[in-house]
Amino acid sequence: MADDNITPSLAAAESVSQVGWEPELAELRQRQALARELGGLDRIARQHAGGRLTVRERINRMLDQGSFREIGSIAGKATYDAQGNITAFMPGNCVFGRGTVDGRPVVIAGDDFTLRGGSADASIKGKPKMSEQIATEFRMPIIRLIEGSGGGGSVKTIETTGRANLPGGLTETTSFDLVANQMAQVPVVGLGLGSVAGLGAARLVASHYSVMVKEMAAVFVAGPPVVERLGEPRSKQELGGWQIQLRCGGVDHAVDTEEQAFDAARRFLSYLPGSIHDVSPRVRGWDDAARADDSLISAIPKVKKQAYHMRRIIASLFDKDSFFEMGALFGRSIITGFARLDGWPVAVMAGDPLFDGGAWTADACSKIIRFVDLAQTFHLPVVHLVDCPGFQVGLRAESNAVIRWGVRALSAINQTTVPWCSIVVRNCYGVGGLGHQPVGRLCLRYAWPSASWGSLPLEGGIEAAYRAEIDAAPDPDAKLAEIEERLNRLRSPYRTAEAFWVDEVIDPRDSRKLLCDFANLAAPLRTPGPSSFGMRP
Repeated sequence: MADDNITPSLAAAESVSQVGWEPELAELRQRQALARELGGLDRIARQHAGGRLTVRERINRMLDQGSFREIGSIAGKATYDAQGNITAFMPGNCVFGRGTVDGRPVVIAGDDFTLRGGSADASIKGKPKMSEQIATEFRMPIIRLIEGSGGGGSVKTIETTGRANLPGGLTETTSFDLVANQMAQVPVVGLGLGSVAGLGAARLVASHYSVMVKEMAAVFVAGPPVVERLGEPRSKQELGGWQIQLRCGGVDHAVDTEEQAFDAARRFLSYLPGSIHDVSPRVRGWDDAARADDSLISAIPKVKKQAYHMRRIIASLFDKDSFFEMGALFGRSIITGFARLDGWPVAVMAGDPLFDGGAWTADACSKIIRFVDLAQTFHLPVVHLVDCPGFQVGLRAESNAVIRWGVRALSAINQTTVPWCSIVVRNCYGVGGLGHQPVGRLCLRYAWPSASWGSLPLEGGIEAAYRAEIDAAPDPDAKLAEIEERLNRLRSPYRTAEAFWVDEVIDPRDSRKLLCDFANLAAPLRTPGPSSFGMRP
């Protein structure tokens, strides 16, 4: 009798178990499908009509194929009918998760412009914050795909919430503390993929490397409607286009397409470790560490005032096609970027006489500060190809506080602890010349026969130092030439080498071999862990 009573119950249980949780899983799939619809077909079409990818398309193209693992896939704002069924759903306008780039793990977070232009009205506050937390806690680079205000505010927020937000208040959920502190922890890439304003602009530039897509992206604190109310009518490109932002140093690089932006991000990350708790990998190519380039013999003109192309020297000295320049249109008297030597990644600084004669301007000093901080943060040895006639002089320089920025640059250089190798290829003069390498610790220092140095260049300095003697001479011009010839003999780099103020005067063709030796010597000295100071945006 007992068995007869139990059997129907077991049969019902088996029937239920065959169904299992399939109804609930079906609802999960339904919710995920709704989230993948983003802002709807019309708004997706509008995004494509503007030549822009959607946030999910961007993520899939940025990451290795099939590697994206989304977090918070069904987070959003839903409405329900009386029976508890979803009648409408607006997904959060931040899509984020984990994936890989060239096989290395990263965190990626993107703004969905099809949902309220990426503003706070459609945001789920915990999502952008968690993306930053995961990157820090699990020591992974973070890639921010930014369009719109990046989860920032909208004037409509006052109406939808019934109050105005106090920026930075106790309930502030922008997580900008994490955004700022991230730069001392893991590599950060910001890609500007449309109009980027307010908090979105702040998140873009709070990165180690930022890229804009030309003609499609614009970056500003506030857009044209706000600025026009202040009496300054401007188009988006006039106000914050790529030429504006690159030349002022607000953004590092600009490209023609989104695909090129993704490629630039991949290449940037290839030179860096996953976090400060690791060191960058070695990537050896076919290039010979002992390769010598005969063209270097004549790379520096004998005429002191004649300029030359420093980038050609860079291309010759480092592993073939390995130089990755950063900030090319800002502070142009100094060239900065990454390269490889015998496969080892290094940070490269080089003077560029094509701009301001290579003198360090206020902008160049700002660029140097940020770059050496980046090298220090991620344990990259520094190679400096020196051609610096000193700080820029004149009214423009003084008006830009060049001495203030110059001293900050010198301080940044001298605070570094990473291995450092300098080759003086031409000029090294004045207070600016102090920045050719840190003082007070062992750094390698070579010089080409074309090198010259001193407290200030002879040109212009002779007249000041020998004014009385020149004025008293029967032929002042001849006297000036005589003094200049005498001093030129004394400023030969070989005279300085006699006092062992330079390690070695070298044949320029030997430079690559010596630099590769330096990179191999420096490799085991790279020490993972926090730097003595954190990098700021």
